[in-house]
Amino acid sequence: MVNASSWALQYILVVLVALFAGSALSKLPAAQSFPLTPFGLTSFQTIRLVIEGTGLLALCLLSLRAFRQMPDTGRGFSFLRRLVLPVTTLFALIVLDKTVRTAGLSLFDHVGFVRYSLVYAAALTLVGLWITAVWFLHLDALHRFFVTPLPSTRRKDPEPFSEEIIDNDLTQEDIESKTGPHLLTTPHGPPSTLGRYKVLKELGRGSMGVVYLGKDPTIQRFVAIKTMRLDEITDDGTLQNVKARFFREAESTGRLSHPNIVTIFDAGEEDNLGYIAMEMIQGTTLKQWSRKPSLLPLEKVVSILATVADAMDYAHQQGVVHRDIKPANIMLTTEEVVKIMDFGIAKMATSSRTQTDIVLGTPMYMSPEQIAGKKVDGRSDIFSLAVVMFELLTGRPPFTADNVSALLFAVAHTPHPSLKSIRPDLPPLVKKILDRALQKDPALRHRRAGEFAAELRSCRQGMAA
Repeated sequence: MVNASSWALQYILVVLVALFAGSALSKLPAAQSFPLTPFGLTSFQTIRLVIEGTGLLALCLLSLRAFRQMPDTGRGFSFLRRLVLPVTTLFALIVLDKTVRTAGLSLFDHVGFVRYSLVYAAALTLVGLWITAVWFLHLDALHRFFVTPLPSTRRKDPEPFSEEIIDNDLTQEDIESKTGPHLLTTPHGPPSTLGRYKVLKELGRGSMGVVYLGKDPTIQRFVAIKTMRLDEITDDGTLQNVKARFFREAESTGRLSHPNIVTIFDAGEEDNLGYIAMEMIQGTTLKQWSRKPSLLPLEKVVSILATVADAMDYAHQQGVVHRDIKPANIMLTTEEVVKIMDFGIAKMATSSRTQTDIVLGTPMYMSPEQIAGKKVDGRSDIFSLAVVMFELLTGRPPFTADNVSALLFAVAHTPHPSLKSIRPDLPPLVKKILDRALQKDPALRHRRAGEFAAELRSCRQGMAA
């Protein structure tokens, strides 16, 4: 992921080099003896052409890198990502004009100075309109970057298939400066505290319900707090069973200690609200790189998924199955560390639903046995990770349909598309590994996630050889 501040500094420096360095350096005494003078240019003209051309090339490369790697967060990054191409085009036109006026005087003899000036003015006008349109179309993202939204005062029911919403532009300084005594505490708003944690603001909506930013005042640690409503369960017997299952799952998941699994610190209940406090991380989920043209290189995809499979294998050995592996639940932190989020939470979220509502998780990534309501084990997570792998390599999921029922049927019964037909450039071993992991029958898949990870790493070594 692009670091906004360092990228902006590089961009400004390259713009200054492209606009002014050529003119300044070409006036030095040493420039008069420059040995290369191609196309009949003088030493002065040659140096300007080389420096301004190099600066322009660097500017274009920086812009393309930013456009491909900046996360689309709906805030500051989104605004910059949309604006970078038209602004770079504007600078490119200015640099090209300076270069043409210095080194391309013969062009005016063929085209005419007046005609050239009209074309240049028209190009500037079109780019100016492009910048203006992009600015106004994404002004809301810029507004959200400077304005912290007040927490919602109306409680919404959690959606079972909603994606995680995380503010990737949020830094610890933002947290400390943008939250505090202005927190709303209306009857339908967020609670002021949950257990020992102070609730600072709403971060978004997850698979369980509302996700809050919290702070442990004892050790001054920020945490993400995921909640689930318990007052919606009217039957007392069912409520007690839900609570027992909820805390049993929280306890088992909380015992997981792995560098690639988000840590759960605490779980509890307050005012009919079950909550889980977990590690607060910053980064970008794999969802950012699951569509063209933002696909990651094959080597990086294989490396990330091998790390995920190893972490899954560890959890499976502890008796914990994820049940909701998907790109939005796998994050690459700002330090380039892979983290799996929401381990075991999919099962916790199901505790508040009836026994007949057995289809849980995100349908597109569910295994056939999960759809059928059968008991699942680690091989179900392997299938889901294979779906993620297919999507990261091709830019599309292997199973699609017009509605949820048709999608569930496709996952359970329809063979996945051939990887070779979509990405013929991929090695045959990649297709072989993926085909095995996407088998409908769990017995035909890899026996353990660790075996899946080993095959991925072997494939990567084969590519490097």
